[in-house]
Amino acid sequence: MVGLHHSEFKNPIIRWIDTRLPIFTLMQAEYGKFPTPKNFNSLWNFGAFATVMLVVMIITGIFLAMNYDPNTSHAFDSVEHIMRDVNFGWLLRYLHSNGASMFFAVVYIHTFRGLYYGSYKAPRELLWILGMVIFLLLMATAFLGYTLPWGQMSFWGATVITNLFSAIPFVGKAIVTWLWGGFSVDNPTLNRFFAFHFLLPFVICAVVFLHIWALHMTGSNNPTGVEPKTAADTVPFHPYYTAKDFLGVVIFMMVYAAFTFYFPNLLGHPDNYIEGNPMVTPAHIVPEWYFLPFYAILRAVTWTIAIPFTSIVLIEAKLGGVLAMFGSIAVLFALPWLDRNPVRSCNYRPVYQKFMWALVVVWILLGMAGGHAPDDHVIVFSADLGFTWVVVAQLGMLYYFVHFLVVVPYLSKHEKTLPLPNSIDADVQAKMNAKIATIKGGNA
Repeated sequence: MVGLHHSEFKNPIIRWIDTRLPIFTLMQAEYGKFPTPKNFNSLWNFGAFATVMLVVMIITGIFLAMNYDPNTSHAFDSVEHIMRDVNFGWLLRYLHSNGASMFFAVVYIHTFRGLYYGSYKAPRELLWILGMVIFLLLMATAFLGYTLPWGQMSFWGATVITNLFSAIPFVGKAIVTWLWGGFSVDNPTLNRFFAFHFLLPFVICAVVFLHIWALHMTGSNNPTGVEPKTAADTVPFHPYYTAKDFLGVVIFMMVYAAFTFYFPNLLGHPDNYIEGNPMVTPAHIVPEWYFLPFYAILRAVTWTIAIPFTSIVLIEAKLGGVLAMFGSIAVLFALPWLDRNPVRSCNYRPVYQKFMWALVVVWILLGMAGGHAPDDHVIVFSADLGFTWVVVAQLGMLYYFVHFLVVVPYLSKHEKTLPLPNSIDADVQAKMNAKIATIKGGNA
């Protein structure tokens, strides 16, 4: 009996499966023969890194959940039990905790690549939006997971962040009560956070599937931003990019292993090795490093907006900070429509390229501001610069929004761009010829 699908594979077992369920044909089409621009650089490896980290985080998380007790009386001790008594529990815990940092580092670089090379522009708007949805889900999952060890930073971080929702007019207090499961961060809160932390990674998997699906519908962007025109512009994904991704993953895993085995607590906070105590407030409550820029934006709003010459307050400082923090993410969703310049890559937009690197510097400064107390003075080489870190956060926030809401729309209409190569293949050939000429010149 012959089915509707004819498999081209010669291996009898694979052909038997593929005839009845054509998963191998699908993989061959989407990852074997799939035409991919031939000029990818190393920044295109980070999508593979993110996929690997998602798998690692789910596997380690499942094994940790087998030994974790989501009860405020036992959570801290259960983490210590995992570290000290469970076989290789210390390895699972450090892989998971450091994996969160590695995951965010990869996602930030992956996002920067999309910003720098214009991967958010038509026809890839939905691809970009799905990527931002993944980023939001990842942030939520990381925040919920950071609460679970029930250390001082876990407890007070959960208290501070959930309290932010109380700034929402009319419904804020009801949202906070629902998040807490009561009237303070307590056992119902921890149970809810554990349940959501376990569930959300599988939601992320579903959105990642849509993200990859959208990518394979539109094709990948590339460093020139020029769409492939002929077969000479592309190569099959396998074996060229599977080999490149494999090498990149090996190097990445070596870095990941170095943090896990030699610096497992470098990116954490020492106060989280103290059991959470609602009666003792830490001197300085800080989130994990990957949230620090957003935390700086949150704290940068220190003023209220009121109707002049009246006592009527329109937006309190707390609500303003929350709006600014969520607005910093919302503006990324709108980016495909803010930047309408037909040239995608910053390599051919010399003015915008400078602003992009300025944005990277500002983002790092925002992270530094988020890691300091707002009233700490900025000190460089033991010299007091005379202003506090909250001023740095305010200036950084100002540039961030000016960049996306003013600079990007203005330059998209008025910037004089450099001429684009005729094709991807022409660009590759030109760079190859330049390297050959350089080598010959050096040998001469």
